[in-house]
Amino acid sequence: MRVAGAAAALALAPFALAPMPALADGLIDNVNGMTIGRDGQIERFTGLVIGKDGRVVSLLKARDKRPERPDFRHDGQGRTLIPGLIDAHGHVMELGFKAIQLDLTEARSLDEAKAMIAAYAAANSDRAWIIGTGWNQEKWGLGRFPTNADLDQAVSDRPVWLVRVDGHAGWANSAAMKAAGVTADTKAPAGGRIEAGVFVDAARELIERAIPAPLPRERDLALSKAQGILIANGVTAVADMGSTTDDWNVFRRAGDAGVLKVRIISYSAGIDPLLAVAGAGPTPWLYDDRLRMVGMKLYADGALGSRGAWLKAPYADDHHQTGLGLLSDAKLRNLMVRAAMDGFQVATHAIGDRANDQVLGAIEELSETFKGDRRWRIEHAQIVDPGDLPRFARHGIIASMQPVHQTSDRLMAEARLGTARLQGAYAWESMRRQGTPIAFGSDMPVEHPNPFAGLAAAISREDADGEPLGGWQPQERVSREAALAGFTTGAAYAGFAEDRIGRLAPGYRADFLILDTDPLQSTMAELRATRVLETWIGGERVHAVK
Repeated sequence: MRVAGAAAALALAPFALAPMPALADGLIDNVNGMTIGRDGQIERFTGLVIGKDGRVVSLLKARDKRPERPDFRHDGQGRTLIPGLIDAHGHVMELGFKAIQLDLTEARSLDEAKAMIAAYAAANSDRAWIIGTGWNQEKWGLGRFPTNADLDQAVSDRPVWLVRVDGHAGWANSAAMKAAGVTADTKAPAGGRIEAGVFVDAARELIERAIPAPLPRERDLALSKAQGILIANGVTAVADMGSTTDDWNVFRRAGDAGVLKVRIISYSAGIDPLLAVAGAGPTPWLYDDRLRMVGMKLYADGALGSRGAWLKAPYADDHHQTGLGLLSDAKLRNLMVRAAMDGFQVATHAIGDRANDQVLGAIEELSETFKGDRRWRIEHAQIVDPGDLPRFARHGIIASMQPVHQTSDRLMAEARLGTARLQGAYAWESMRRQGTPIAFGSDMPVEHPNPFAGLAAAISREDADGEPLGGWQPQERVSREAALAGFTTGAAYAGFAEDRIGRLAPGYRADFLILDTDPLQSTMAELRATRVLETWIGGERVHAVK
């Protein structure tokens, strides 16, 4: 297909390599193959036959006869082959923009962050606004939010806007506040908070409405960067949580140009993009099952790091705050009804125990009206009152959780809530044992999209340094098989895609990885260090380590 324009050329760049024929009969042989079967158990194979349509034809055991004249035969050299991994909760465009904007993830102190900001501004003198992300005052040991005065010391001659690592707060300098018309008298909107240059949750809009929108070519470049990162890390499909109409247009441009490789299950950013894009029901699968808008994303509260998570009792480290409930009970139900009446799936962000209780209550009430296979989703389900855990399974509510949040947030969660209130926190195994459908993801770019770090966290509940020894609340560790299912069959089921991706079986899309590590046999250190040697999507090799 002909691709026109500089933006399309940029989108093509990461996928120019075509070492294997696309859409041809093929045999992948001599592999340590494994997939999750329909019964939830591991199925093993040594060969994989791919059809011209990019689907799996058959799995072969060691003694099974191989095709005599396939169009190509690829020797896996005994390496491990697993299904392509699915990130059940990510932000595709944000990941791409993070790759082309200022990234403060590695800053270890406020002073180090200011130095990075000043250096970036000096190197990008042509940019009207300095935009970035990744700051974390907890990592800096600051004991408070940074302020606009702190940021003015780094850059004062033009607006600066930096989004916190969790995406729930932004840090503005005085020039950005002036450009947005924000003064000392400006009041935070409902569901938001302003603290000396930091704008939490709904208050972010006060600044963001003044930021110039990215150009189409910048959006296309961001998608190209995101796809490259995901594919190199073994992510072949992602649930994009909060797609805007602009995001959808970027995905469609890539699909039209033939360069959309990663499969995107889209959840709109609220009701307006949902109706603008999909109208009266979920879209069909587009571009050979690479794009579909299936539902809507809502927010019930904020995040722990910015004390926006909505709690039943005050924060242990700030007795004056219980977080931010972003939607009234009535508004939450109205939005859910509007989506559900047209068959859309609803995925609601809930981190605090009060927010989870609110969303559970809404689903319980609406389930009396909206029957059938609704697959209500709660995103994060992070801090749950132990008494509320059984409520997930009763209505088949999907707990869409991110294992790396537990290892990243452990110390902060203990400070924010105290250990006595964490018995229902990151409760993967308790939920799974009670029959709750589990889907795992990363929340990229809040966390790195490497799914092998997520697998290791789910299995061990230890961080990259092996802390705490034996795992934090080790009763919530899951088995290796359950962890793999969370990133494959569970994530596919969560997005109504279990009939085409998430496992390797006849008729399924031939999305798979060839690894240097066996995730069912490795140590946790080895699992975290797994190298994705090859990534295949739809029977086409789109990534190979040279």
